[in-house]
Amino acid sequence: MRTLRRLFYGEMVTAVALVTLGFVALFFFFDFVEELQAIGRFGAAGYKLPQAMLYVTLMAPSHVYELLPITVLIGTIFVMARFAQSSEFTILRTSGLGPWRALRTLLLLGVGFVVFTFAVGDYLAPLADRTAQLLKSQYQGRITVGKTGAWLKEKQAYGNYSVNVGSLDSDGNMKDVRIFEFDNQGYLVSMTQGQSARFGEHEDWLLEKVDRTEFTTDTPSHRVDRAFSESFRWPTQISAEMVAAAVLRPERMGTIDLFQYIGHLEANGQSAQKYEVQFWKKVFYPLSCLVMVVLALPFAYLHFRSGSIATYVFGGVMAGISFVLLNNVLGDLGTLRGWAPWFTAALPGLIYSLLSLSAFGWLVIRR
Repeated sequence: MRTLRRLFYGEMVTAVALVTLGFVALFFFFDFVEELQAIGRFGAAGYKLPQAMLYVTLMAPSHVYELLPITVLIGTIFVMARFAQSSEFTILRTSGLGPWRALRTLLLLGVGFVVFTFAVGDYLAPLADRTAQLLKSQYQGRITVGKTGAWLKEKQAYGNYSVNVGSLDSDGNMKDVRIFEFDNQGYLVSMTQGQSARFGEHEDWLLEKVDRTEFTTDTPSHRVDRAFSESFRWPTQISAEMVAAAVLRPERMGTIDLFQYIGHLEANGQSAQKYEVQFWKKVFYPLSCLVMVVLALPFAYLHFRSGSIATYVFGGVMAGISFVLLNNVLGDLGTLRGWAPWFTAALPGLIYSLLSLSAFGWLVIRR
Protein backbone atom coordinates (compact mmCIF):
# COMPACT_ATOMS: atom_id res chain seq x y z
CA MET A 1 0.00 0.00 0.00
CA ARG A 2 2.91 2.33 0.71
CA THR A 3 4.25 1.70 -2.81
CA LEU A 4 0.83 2.46 -4.27
CA ARG A 5 0.56 5.73 -2.36
CA ARG A 6 4.07 6.69 -3.41
CA LEU A 7 3.14 6.04 -7.05
CA PHE A 8 -0.13 7.97 -6.89
CA TYR A 9 1.10 10.88 -4.82
CA GLY A 10 4.33 11.36 -6.73
CA GLU A 11 2.60 11.42 -10.10
CA MET A 12 -0.28 13.62 -8.98
CA VAL A 13 1.76 16.16 -7.03
CA THR A 14 4.11 16.51 -10.01
CA ALA A 15 1.21 16.91 -12.45
CA VAL A 16 -0.60 19.45 -10.25
CA ALA A 17 2.62 21.42 -9.72
CA LEU A 18 3.32 21.59 -13.47
CA VAL A 19 -0.26 22.61 -14.30
CA THR A 20 -0.21 25.26 -11.55
CA LEU A 21 3.13 26.57 -12.81
CA GLY A 22 1.76 26.83 -16.34
CA PHE A 23 -1.35 28.74 -15.26
CA VAL A 24 0.62 31.05 -12.97
CA ALA A 25 3.07 31.80 -15.80
CA LEU A 26 0.13 32.66 -18.04
CA PHE A 27 -1.38 35.01 -15.47
CA PHE A 28 2.07 36.46 -14.78
CA PHE A 29 2.30 37.39 -18.46
CA PHE A 30 -1.17 38.97 -18.49
CA ASP A 31 -0.48 40.96 -15.31
CA PHE A 32 2.89 42.09 -16.58
CA VAL A 33 1.43 43.32 -19.88
CA GLU A 34 -1.17 45.27 -17.90
CA GLU A 35 1.50 46.79 -15.65
CA LEU A 36 3.53 47.94 -18.66
CA GLN A 37 0.98 50.71 -19.10
CA ALA A 38 1.82 52.09 -15.65
CA ILE A 39 5.61 52.15 -16.08
CA GLY A 40 6.91 55.71 -15.90
CA ARG A 41 3.49 57.14 -15.11
CA PHE A 42 4.23 58.20 -11.53
CA GLY A 43 7.20 60.51 -11.98
CA ALA A 44 10.81 60.32 -13.07
CA ALA A 45 11.89 58.26 -10.05
CA GLY A 46 8.73 56.21 -10.10
CA TYR A 47 7.39 52.96 -11.39
CA LYS A 48 10.05 51.19 -13.47
CA LEU A 49 10.43 47.73 -14.97
CA PRO A 50 11.99 46.09 -11.83
CA GLN A 51 9.16 47.42 -9.64
CA ALA A 52 6.57 46.12 -12.10
CA MET A 53 8.23 42.68 -12.14
CA LEU A 54 8.27 42.60 -8.32
CA TYR A 55 4.63 43.70 -8.10
CA VAL A 56 3.49 41.00 -10.54
CA THR A 57 5.56 38.39 -8.69
CA LEU A 58 3.92 39.34 -5.39
CA MET A 59 0.50 38.83 -6.98
CA ALA A 60 1.38 35.21 -7.89
CA PRO A 61 0.34 33.65 -4.51
CA SER A 62 -3.18 35.04 -4.95
CA HIS A 63 -3.39 33.40 -8.37
CA VAL A 64 -2.09 30.12 -6.92
CA TYR A 65 -4.85 30.19 -4.30
CA GLU A 66 -7.55 30.93 -6.85
CA LEU A 67 -6.31 28.31 -9.32
CA LEU A 68 -5.52 25.38 -7.00
CA PRO A 69 -8.93 23.62 -7.22
CA ILE A 70 -8.76 23.84 -11.02
CA THR A 71 -5.16 22.65 -11.24
CA VAL A 72 -5.84 19.82 -8.77
CA LEU A 73 -8.72 18.67 -10.97
CA ILE A 74 -6.72 18.90 -14.21
CA GLY A 75 -3.62 17.25 -12.73
CA THR A 76 -5.49 14.33 -11.18
CA ILE A 77 -7.61 13.79 -14.31
CA PHE A 78 -4.45 13.68 -16.42
CA VAL A 79 -2.78 11.11 -14.12
CA MET A 80 -5.90 8.95 -13.78
CA ALA A 81 -6.53 9.00 -17.54
CA ARG A 82 -2.90 8.15 -18.27
CA PHE A 83 -3.04 5.24 -15.83
CA ALA A 84 -6.16 3.98 -17.58
CA GLN A 85 -4.68 4.44 -21.05
CA SER A 86 -1.50 2.51 -20.20
CA SER A 87 -3.53 -0.20 -18.38
CA GLU A 88 -1.59 0.48 -15.15
CA PHE A 89 -4.79 1.07 -13.25
CA THR A 90 -6.25 -2.17 -14.63
CA ILE A 91 -3.23 -4.03 -13.27
CA LEU A 92 -3.69 -2.34 -9.90
CA ARG A 93 -7.37 -3.34 -9.85
CA THR A 94 -6.54 -6.98 -10.56
CA SER A 95 -3.97 -6.78 -7.74
CA GLY A 96 -6.67 -5.93 -5.23
CA LEU A 97 -7.16 -2.16 -5.51
CA GLY A 98 -10.89 -1.77 -4.96
CA PRO A 99 -12.90 1.42 -5.55
CA TRP A 100 -13.16 2.34 -1.87
CA ARG A 101 -9.46 1.85 -1.24
CA ALA A 102 -8.65 4.00 -4.29
CA LEU A 103 -11.07 6.63 -3.01
CA ARG A 104 -9.48 6.65 0.46
CA THR A 105 -6.03 6.95 -1.08
CA LEU A 106 -7.04 9.96 -3.15
CA LEU A 107 -8.94 11.58 -0.28
CA LEU A 108 -5.77 11.47 1.84
CA LEU A 109 -3.93 13.30 -0.92
CA GLY A 110 -6.86 15.71 -1.18
CA VAL A 111 -6.49 16.57 2.51
CA GLY A 112 -2.90 17.55 1.79
CA PHE A 113 -4.06 19.85 -1.01
CA VAL A 114 -6.69 21.33 1.35
CA VAL A 115 -4.08 22.17 3.97
CA PHE A 116 -1.77 23.67 1.35
CA THR A 117 -4.59 25.75 -0.18
CA PHE A 118 -5.63 27.03 3.24
CA ALA A 119 -2.04 28.00 4.12
CA VAL A 120 -1.56 29.87 0.84
CA GLY A 121 -4.92 31.64 1.02
CA ASP A 122 -4.81 32.51 4.71
CA TYR A 123 -1.17 33.47 5.21
CA LEU A 124 0.96 33.77 2.07
CA ALA A 125 -1.51 35.42 -0.34
CA PRO A 126 -2.78 38.19 2.04
CA LEU A 127 0.77 39.08 3.07
CA ALA A 128 2.05 39.14 -0.52
CA ASP A 129 -0.97 41.09 -1.79
CA ARG A 130 -0.68 43.71 0.95
CA THR A 131 3.05 44.05 0.27
CA ALA A 132 2.31 44.47 -3.44
CA GLN A 133 -0.27 47.19 -2.81
CA LEU A 134 2.07 49.07 -0.46
CA LEU A 135 4.87 48.76 -3.01
CA LYS A 136 2.72 50.27 -5.72
CA SER A 137 1.49 53.00 -3.38
CA GLN A 138 5.08 54.24 -3.01
CA TYR A 139 4.79 55.44 -6.61
CA GLN A 140 1.07 56.13 -6.83
CA GLY A 141 1.22 57.98 -3.52
CA ARG A 142 -1.57 56.21 -1.64
CA ILE A 143 -4.10 53.39 -1.46
CA THR A 144 -7.71 54.49 -1.40
CA VAL A 145 -11.28 53.31 -1.94
CA GLY A 146 -13.13 55.46 -4.43
CA LYS A 147 -13.34 59.22 -3.97
CA THR A 148 -14.58 59.25 -0.37
CA GLY A 149 -12.21 56.74 1.19
CA ALA A 150 -13.24 54.13 3.75
CA TRP A 151 -15.83 54.58 6.49
CA LEU A 152 -15.83 52.84 9.87
CA LYS A 153 -18.00 53.08 13.00
CA GLU A 154 -17.29 52.44 16.65
CA LYS A 155 -19.47 52.51 19.77
CA GLN A 156 -17.80 53.64 22.96
CA ALA A 157 -19.11 54.13 26.49
CA TYR A 158 -20.07 57.80 26.11
CA GLY A 159 -20.86 58.09 22.44
CA ASN A 160 -20.63 56.84 18.89
CA TYR A 161 -17.98 57.61 16.32
CA SER A 162 -17.98 57.63 12.52
CA VAL A 163 -14.49 57.59 11.04
CA ASN A 164 -13.44 58.37 7.49
CA VAL A 165 -9.97 57.34 6.31
CA GLY A 166 -9.08 58.91 2.99
CA SER A 167 -6.18 56.62 2.08
CA LEU A 168 -3.19 54.64 3.29
CA ASP A 169 0.39 55.57 2.43
CA SER A 170 3.25 53.19 1.64
CA ASP A 171 4.08 52.77 5.34
CA GLY A 172 0.52 51.80 6.28
CA ASN A 173 -0.23 55.16 7.92
CA MET A 174 -3.55 56.91 7.35
CA LYS A 175 -4.08 60.12 5.39
CA ASP A 176 -6.95 62.64 5.49
CA VAL A 177 -8.63 61.27 8.62
CA ARG A 178 -11.95 62.65 9.86
CA ILE A 179 -13.58 61.59 13.15
CA PHE A 180 -17.23 62.52 13.85
CA GLU A 181 -18.34 62.08 17.45
CA PHE A 182 -22.05 61.72 18.36
CA ASP A 183 -23.63 61.50 21.78
CA ASN A 184 -26.07 58.78 22.79
CA GLN A 185 -28.99 60.89 21.50
CA GLY A 186 -27.43 61.10 18.03
CA TYR A 187 -26.31 64.77 18.20
CA LEU A 188 -22.96 65.77 16.71
CA VAL A 189 -20.54 66.57 19.55
CA SER A 190 -17.23 67.11 17.78
CA MET A 191 -15.46 66.80 14.47
CA THR A 192 -11.73 66.10 14.31
CA GLN A 193 -9.73 66.33 11.10
CA GLY A 194 -6.12 65.22 10.79
CA GLN A 195 -3.82 65.38 7.78
CA SER A 196 -2.32 62.06 8.83
CA ALA A 197 -2.62 59.48 11.58
CA ARG A 198 -0.71 56.46 12.78
CA PHE A 199 -1.56 53.62 15.10
CA GLY A 200 -0.37 53.96 18.70
CA GLU A 201 0.86 51.25 21.01
CA HIS A 202 -2.02 51.38 23.51
CA GLU A 203 -5.22 51.09 21.44
CA ASP A 204 -5.18 54.65 20.18
CA TRP A 205 -4.57 56.74 17.08
CA LEU A 206 -2.05 59.58 16.97
CA LEU A 207 -3.32 62.30 14.64
CA GLU A 208 -1.06 65.04 13.27
CA LYS A 209 -1.89 68.56 11.99
CA VAL A 210 -5.28 68.46 13.70
CA ASP A 211 -8.28 70.75 13.24
CA ARG A 212 -10.82 69.99 15.99
CA THR A 213 -14.29 71.51 16.27
CA GLU A 214 -16.50 70.99 19.35
CA PHE A 215 -20.24 71.70 19.40
CA THR A 216 -21.86 72.62 22.76
CA THR A 217 -25.64 72.20 22.70
CA ASP A 218 -26.40 72.27 26.44
CA THR A 219 -26.17 76.08 26.65
CA PRO A 220 -28.54 78.70 25.16
CA SER A 221 -25.79 80.06 22.92
CA HIS A 222 -25.00 76.70 21.28
CA ARG A 223 -21.31 77.52 21.29
CA VAL A 224 -18.85 76.20 18.69
CA ASP A 225 -15.19 75.95 19.69
CA ARG A 226 -12.46 75.39 17.11
CA ALA A 227 -8.83 74.62 17.86
CA PHE A 228 -5.71 73.67 15.93
CA SER A 229 -2.95 71.46 17.30
CA GLU A 230 0.09 69.60 16.04
CA SER A 231 -1.04 66.26 17.46
CA PHE A 232 -4.07 64.64 19.04
CA ARG A 233 -4.51 61.25 20.71
CA TRP A 234 -7.79 59.44 20.09
CA PRO A 235 -8.44 56.23 22.12
CA THR A 236 -10.02 53.53 19.96
CA GLN A 237 -10.09 49.80 19.40
CA ILE A 238 -10.09 50.13 15.60
CA SER A 239 -6.90 48.31 14.68
CA ALA A 240 -4.66 48.49 11.64
CA GLU A 241 -6.17 45.22 10.35
CA MET A 242 -9.68 46.70 10.48
CA VAL A 243 -8.62 49.80 8.55
CA ALA A 244 -6.82 47.65 5.99
CA ALA A 245 -9.97 45.52 5.71
CA ALA A 246 -12.04 48.61 4.90
CA VAL A 247 -9.50 49.92 2.36
CA LEU A 248 -8.25 46.70 0.75
CA ARG A 249 -10.29 43.96 -0.91
CA PRO A 250 -11.99 41.59 1.58
CA GLU A 251 -11.12 38.46 -0.44
CA ARG A 252 -7.43 39.21 0.18
CA MET A 253 -7.84 39.05 3.97
CA GLY A 254 -7.04 36.14 6.24
CA THR A 255 -9.74 34.14 8.01
CA ILE A 256 -8.93 35.50 11.48
CA ASP A 257 -8.83 39.10 10.21
CA LEU A 258 -12.20 38.63 8.52
CA PHE A 259 -13.70 37.12 11.68
CA GLN A 260 -12.49 40.03 13.82
CA TYR A 261 -13.72 42.61 11.34
CA ILE A 262 -17.14 40.96 11.12
CA GLY A 263 -17.38 41.13 14.92
CA HIS A 264 -16.48 44.83 14.80
CA LEU A 265 -19.14 45.56 12.17
CA GLU A 266 -21.85 43.66 14.05
CA ALA A 267 -20.96 45.35 17.35
CA ASN A 268 -21.43 48.74 15.69
CA GLY A 269 -24.67 47.94 13.88
CA GLN A 270 -23.19 47.76 10.36
CA SER A 271 -23.96 45.28 7.61
CA ALA A 272 -21.36 42.52 7.49
CA GLN A 273 -22.94 40.20 4.91
CA LYS A 274 -20.29 40.80 2.24
CA TYR A 275 -17.53 39.99 4.69
CA GLU A 276 -19.45 37.02 6.11
CA VAL A 277 -19.72 35.52 2.61
CA GLN A 278 -15.98 36.01 2.11
CA PHE A 279 -15.29 34.45 5.52
CA TRP A 280 -17.26 31.32 4.70
CA LYS A 281 -15.66 31.17 1.26
CA LYS A 282 -12.29 31.14 3.01
CA VAL A 283 -13.55 28.21 5.09
CA PHE A 284 -15.10 26.14 2.28
CA TYR A 285 -12.92 27.00 -0.72
CA PRO A 286 -9.92 24.80 0.29
CA LEU A 287 -12.33 21.87 0.77
CA SER A 288 -13.14 22.03 -2.94
CA CYS A 289 -9.79 20.31 -3.57
CA LEU A 290 -11.31 17.19 -1.99
CA VAL A 291 -14.27 17.46 -4.34
CA MET A 292 -11.99 17.78 -7.37
CA VAL A 293 -9.98 14.70 -6.39
CA VAL A 294 -13.16 12.61 -6.12
CA LEU A 295 -14.39 14.01 -9.43
CA ALA A 296 -11.16 12.86 -11.14
CA LEU A 297 -11.22 9.26 -9.87
CA PRO A 298 -13.85 7.90 -12.35
CA PHE A 299 -11.50 8.78 -15.23
CA ALA A 300 -9.28 5.88 -14.15
CA TYR A 301 -12.12 3.46 -14.92
CA LEU A 302 -12.70 4.64 -18.49
CA HIS A 303 -11.25 2.98 -21.58
CA PHE A 304 -9.11 5.29 -23.68
CA ARG A 305 -7.95 5.07 -27.23
CA SER A 306 -4.62 6.50 -28.29
CA GLY A 307 -4.82 10.29 -28.32
CA SER A 308 -8.24 10.54 -26.66
CA ILE A 309 -6.74 11.56 -23.32
CA ALA A 310 -6.52 15.20 -24.46
CA THR A 311 -10.32 15.34 -24.79
CA TYR A 312 -10.83 14.32 -21.18
CA VAL A 313 -8.18 16.74 -19.94
CA PHE A 314 -9.98 19.50 -21.85
CA GLY A 315 -13.19 18.40 -20.15
CA GLY A 316 -11.41 18.75 -16.82
CA VAL A 317 -10.37 22.30 -17.73
CA MET A 318 -13.96 23.18 -18.59
CA ALA A 319 -15.23 21.63 -15.35
CA GLY A 320 -12.70 23.64 -13.32
CA ILE A 321 -13.60 26.88 -15.07
CA SER A 322 -17.31 26.21 -14.55
CA PHE A 323 -16.64 25.71 -10.83
CA VAL A 324 -14.94 29.10 -10.56
CA LEU A 325 -17.74 30.79 -12.51
CA LEU A 326 -20.41 29.12 -10.39
CA ASN A 327 -18.57 30.09 -7.22
CA ASN A 328 -18.48 33.77 -8.25
CA VAL A 329 -22.04 33.89 -9.60
CA LEU A 330 -23.61 32.19 -6.57
CA GLY A 331 -21.61 34.44 -4.24
CA ASP A 332 -23.05 37.58 -5.82
CA LEU A 333 -26.51 36.03 -6.16
CA GLY A 334 -26.56 34.98 -2.52
CA THR A 335 -25.58 38.49 -1.42
CA LEU A 336 -28.37 40.03 -3.51
CA ARG A 337 -30.98 37.49 -2.38
CA GLY A 338 -29.96 37.63 1.27
CA TRP A 339 -29.13 33.93 1.55
CA ALA A 340 -27.31 32.66 4.62
CA PRO A 341 -23.60 33.41 4.12
CA TRP A 342 -22.47 29.87 4.98
CA PHE A 343 -24.98 28.39 2.52
CA THR A 344 -23.95 30.82 -0.22
CA ALA A 345 -20.29 29.90 0.21
CA ALA A 346 -20.89 26.15 0.53
CA LEU A 347 -23.40 25.76 -2.34
CA PRO A 348 -20.87 25.43 -5.24
CA GLY A 349 -18.94 22.78 -3.32
CA LEU A 350 -22.15 20.92 -2.48
CA ILE A 351 -23.23 20.90 -6.13
CA TYR A 352 -19.89 19.58 -7.34
CA SER A 353 -19.73 17.08 -4.47
CA LEU A 354 -23.06 15.67 -5.63
CA LEU A 355 -21.79 15.48 -9.21
CA SER A 356 -18.53 13.82 -8.23
CA LEU A 357 -20.22 11.24 -5.97
CA SER A 358 -22.81 10.52 -8.66
CA ALA A 359 -20.07 9.97 -11.23
CA PHE A 360 -18.18 7.76 -8.77
CA GLY A 361 -21.29 5.70 -8.02
CA TRP A 362 -22.31 5.27 -11.66
CA LEU A 363 -18.95 4.70 -13.35
CA VAL A 364 -17.11 2.91 -10.55
CA ILE A 365 -19.57 1.12 -8.28
CA ARG A 366 -22.31 0.16 -10.75
CA ARG A 367 -20.19 -0.41 -13.86
